Amino acid sequence: MTNTSTRINLDEPRYDQSTFSGRAKHFVITTNPFNIFATSKQLDEAKSIVERYRAGEELQGMSEDAIWAAKNLYDSAFHPDTKEKMFILGRMSAQVPCNMSITGCMLTFFRTTKEVVFWQWFNQTFNAIVNYTNRSGETPLPNSQLALSYTLATGGAVGTALTINKLVKRFPPIVARFVPFTAVAAANCINIPCMRSRELIDGIPVFDANGNRIGDSKRAAESAIAQVMFSRILMATPGMVIPPVIMQHLETKKFMKARPWLNAPLQVSLVGFVLIFATPLCCALFPQKSSLSVSKLEHDLQEKVKTLPHSVDRVYFNKGL
Repeated sequence: MTNTSTRINLDEPRYDQSTFSGRAKHFVITTNPFNIFATSKQLDEAKSIVERYRAGEELQGMSEDAIWAAKNLYDSAFHPDTKEKMFILGRMSAQVPCNMSITGCMLTFFRTTKEVVFWQWFNQTFNAIVNYTNRSGETPLPNSQLALSYTLATGGAVGTALTINKLVKRFPPIVARFVPFTAVAAANCINIPCMRSRELIDGIPVFDANGNRIGDSKRAAESAIAQVMFSRILMATPGMVIPPVIMQHLETKKFMKARPWLNAPLQVSLVGFVLIFATPLCCALFPQKSSLSVSKLEHDLQEKVKTLPHSVDRVYFNKGL
């Protein structure tokens, strides 16, 4: 049972975020697909428990595990900066079921221009939702800039896929199966910076080790977005590389030739199995609360740090997901 002598620090994850294993445990919980089935009432109750506990209230009858369960559910649905409930498809708990369906279809339907255009557009639309929902900082993107960013991102993804599709027509069939992955990797390098361009323009909040806000940094935004791009591309790699190899082999068998309708369900299942592991492990590559040396900040922020009453060597920021 909870008491004042053993209070939990709900401002930090349950597991040590300075280690990869601790971050992996955290994201296994955060990306749990079953969290998307939580009702609004359950999410609001979890938020209430977290806020009341943070305010110092003693929650009689609640065990430490129960409080952590509420915190985990809260983290899966509420933005860490704005504290607002996130759109359901943008939550990390929706990543595995949504990505396994979209990726499976991209790997199945890639042979015609119409298929490539539709599924690359669909995938980048979903990615745009995720990137915007999980953006770092508190400054919303204006609708005009949001529309421009979306157009550039989806146009870049579709254009990349179609261009590569033409280039690989003279190569063996197995090569064509990797076109969706190449397009997704290239598009991530367009989509994420576009959808988070406001952060690159205005910077994101940076804090000292005690959580005191120092200011907004563009350099921190660049670091955050680079980390997210790398982890997203690595996250997509196993699910878009392993299943095509398996399917290329299976499609030569009589069993599959007699049942071509099994292609899409089988690819979706294979991708889903891989993503269950790849999603939390790749999210855990970098700490959610990333840091940057003060010497790498903008000159004005470095000068501001020098005026602080306490010494600060590094600043911390939410890198987003």
